[in-house]
Amino acid sequence: MARRTGSNGEQTARDIRAAATRLFADHGYAAVSMRQIAQAVGVQAGALYLYTADKQSLLADLMIAHLEDLLANWDAARGSAVDPRARLEDFVRFHIRYHLARVDEVFIAYMELRNLSPENFARVERLRRLYEAVLEEILQDGAAMGAFRLTDARISTLGLIAMLTGISTWYRAGGRLSPDRIEAIYVEMALASVGAQVVPVPS
Repeated sequence: MARRTGSNGEQTARDIRAAATRLFADHGYAAVSMRQIAQAVGVQAGALYLYTADKQSLLADLMIAHLEDLLANWDAARGSAVDPRARLEDFVRFHIRYHLARVDEVFIAYMELRNLSPENFARVERLRRLYEAVLEEILQDGAAMGAFRLTDARISTLGLIAMLTGISTWYRAGGRLSPDRIEAIYVEMALASVGAQVVPVPS
């Protein structure tokens, strides 16, 4: 996103991204106008174009920033485990923690793909593929070592990511299960889905 230099301009850019994220998540990209975003930030509609070319560019920038941050956080969080079971557990726990902390961004990143231009879709899809490749490599390594049983590593990757990301649609803080307990259950389900030996999570 193009932005003014200086602290005030940087803060306005952050405010615009935050307002657009909230509005797109609440109402859907197609239903939100640039004027509504400007009103939420407290600036004139014309001022938005100092920071973004148009609404399409703003949507793409939000999605790309989300995915770049996801990849950077994974690089920082990934452990040194070699065992594919431990690596899969690390991935599952990371994915859940990251996505539950960013529910609006996750919703936009998955639900608004249809509203991207072909060029922007290609940019977003490249980053999505990089993240998917992390899990696919874990699964392929596990299959090669005999720890996992897979029919198709690519399909297993997409299925697991869909399962893990779906938690953001139903999880509510303060519910029946703690986040740690939910993570443990999801780790068990992920391992079971790739044919790994599973130690059941205690009740």
